[in-house]
Amino acid sequence: MRRLKARLPRGVVVLDPLGPALTDDDRRRLTHPAVGGVILFAHNYENPQQLAALTAEVAALRDPPLFVCVDHEGGRIQRFREGFTAIPAMRRLGTLWDRDRDAARECARAVGFVIGAELAAHGVDFSFTPVLDLDYGSSSVIGDRALHYDPNAVGALAAALIGGLGEAGMAAVGKHFPGHGFASTDSHVGVPRDERKTADILRKDVAPYAAAIAAGLAAVMPAHVVYPDADAEPAGYSRFWLEEVLRRRLGFGGLVFSDDLGMEGASTAGGIPERARAALAAGCDMVLLCQDPAKQDELLAALGDMPMQRPERAERMLHRGGGDLRRRVAYRDALRLLERIP
Repeated sequence: MRRLKARLPRGVVVLDPLGPALTDDDRRRLTHPAVGGVILFAHNYENPQQLAALTAEVAALRDPPLFVCVDHEGGRIQRFREGFTAIPAMRRLGTLWDRDRDAARECARAVGFVIGAELAAHGVDFSFTPVLDLDYGSSSVIGDRALHYDPNAVGALAAALIGGLGEAGMAAVGKHFPGHGFASTDSHVGVPRDERKTADILRKDVAPYAAAIAAGLAAVMPAHVVYPDADAEPAGYSRFWLEEVLRRRLGFGGLVFSDDLGMEGASTAGGIPERARAALAAGCDMVLLCQDPAKQDELLAALGDMPMQRPERAERMLHRGGGDLRRRVAYRDALRLLERIP
């Protein structure tokens, strides 16, 4: 018997399935009114055919369909490998920038196109990319995920990458606002603090976001980092960073996703439900909770029926077609450009 789609508005929670195919528990969670999207990890991937089947099943669950997203930046953060192009670490684009800026922009655009085309061809709506953090050399969790230490280089390369994603029909998500490149603590295992003056962070780390927004950045993910000169709370719980800086000063009108609420950097707000409420109250539109089914159940029970407050922001995240590899010439040209990245 064919399962009928549940007609539900998108909720505010993004979570991951248990494995490469949906279980009954996955279906129960994904049809909860508070859920709005699915994030996939390596444990959800076996091969391209399996991925396409998984995303098709997710899409068939609800109307409007849940987002399907992934961390697919390149380098060490690429969840799908077998059958996908190996995307270089973003720092390599920065290395090329130091040699030839025009070539670096061209290659960054090709990287965005390949990421977008390959993901969209397998039913994935977007990746959490580009990383807009500056490479200060002090953060091991960021490291070669950062494009460059120069804000102008990061902004220019990110704008080109966003352009390539857009040509493939895919939206871009910039992270980790306002910047995770200076604080040395890994927010997965601790609560990072960036003790610099707010003016310094605004002048340097925030600068690439202006270029990215101008290029069509559709969403932003804030950092689980405390910037005590500006706010006692991490950026993801801070109305100063999300409402005053991102929305008002930068004029950003897109979607804001929290980083994973299960990370230690998010622990300052209390338990998981309290973390979600703090993020939403500060200005996040959606919250992520990954790889912890018991905590996911706790969060869904606590939130109940919670649709997105600004669903129109979500519409920019849906890919617009064109990323299904039918444009073979453009795809082949982009692959050749990737070979030029040192």
